[in-house]
Amino acid sequence: MTTRRWILTAISFLFAFGASAYIIRSSWSEEGARVALPLWAHLACFAAAAIELVSRSMKIRLSAAAIRIPLDIPTALRVSLGGDFGGAITPARSGAEPARFVVLREFGVPTAHALVILFLELALEMLSLGLLAVVLALAFSGSTTEVRSLVGVVAAYAAFVIGGGAIGYMSAQRWSDGPAPSWVGRLGVSQARWLHIQRSLRALRDNVAGMRHARWWVLGAALASSILHIVVRLAVLPIVVYSLGARGALGPLVLWPMAITYTGVLAPAPAGGGLVEVAFRGALNDHIPARILGAALLWWRVYTFYLPLLGGAIVTGAVVMRSLRRDAVGEMITD
Repeated sequence: MTTRRWILTAISFLFAFGASAYIIRSSWSEEGARVALPLWAHLACFAAAAIELVSRSMKIRLSAAAIRIPLDIPTALRVSLGGDFGGAITPARSGAEPARFVVLREFGVPTAHALVILFLELALEMLSLGLLAVVLALAFSGSTTEVRSLVGVVAAYAAFVIGGGAIGYMSAQRWSDGPAPSWVGRLGVSQARWLHIQRSLRALRDNVAGMRHARWWVLGAALASSILHIVVRLAVLPIVVYSLGARGALGPLVLWPMAITYTGVLAPAPAGGGLVEVAFRGALNDHIPARILGAALLWWRVYTFYLPLLGGAIVTGAVVMRSLRRDAVGEMITD
């Protein structure tokens, strides 16, 4: 990223911090307002965040294993955290998949294999989200507004994944062989680069075709891991709210964070630029007492966004340093 983009990212994070601070400060005017959580709640939220990360990483690991691509668990953990960091610092989380791709390539996964793993991971996310949406819609059928929001989120996310997969597959079918289309030259893509792209498209086509021979029981385990990671993430806000002494309907505390999390990808600024915080207050203001609304927002964001962001920053820094060391060794050998 350029210096200008880093500055814009920093400004966006400041807006997010400012929105959180404003909501927390406004809750202080309520009698008995609280911000601190009891120790057991912090331990429970931290455990939920850890389980969420591990189950999300196991989804990636098992997705690769289902199509017989070797990938160890430490690398899958790095891929998950790298995606968290890349998504957090880019508009509309557009850097999440490229960051995951870079980590996979850095640890020796071929380009076509990395693309198949990432698409399969997204497809499993879509499927698990759809299954959970049906279950939650039935479980909380009285929460009509929340259910409508949830159905919209599932439809949009499914359209994104299916559309992206269809474009990739059609590209592999149409342009993996033969001369480059005329528009490629207008984009400034050289012949050598186009040949490299074609090799990747051919490998992608062959790997997608090979998914017909995937080990379905392993894919089933990957789907279970995907469902688990969403369920555990959704448990964070109820833990926070109930630990602060509030008693209310569970449905909004589960459905609205789910909707906000997945529609957050539409926010045009890194970290949401405060839009996530505003959406949280607008959606849950009637469901969480005002005296703890700020605390609920703060700790929900800490354990579902800022903690993975910190881990992702550490992993990304390590990947960059690894790449620099490899380049330095290569230069020494060349000299």
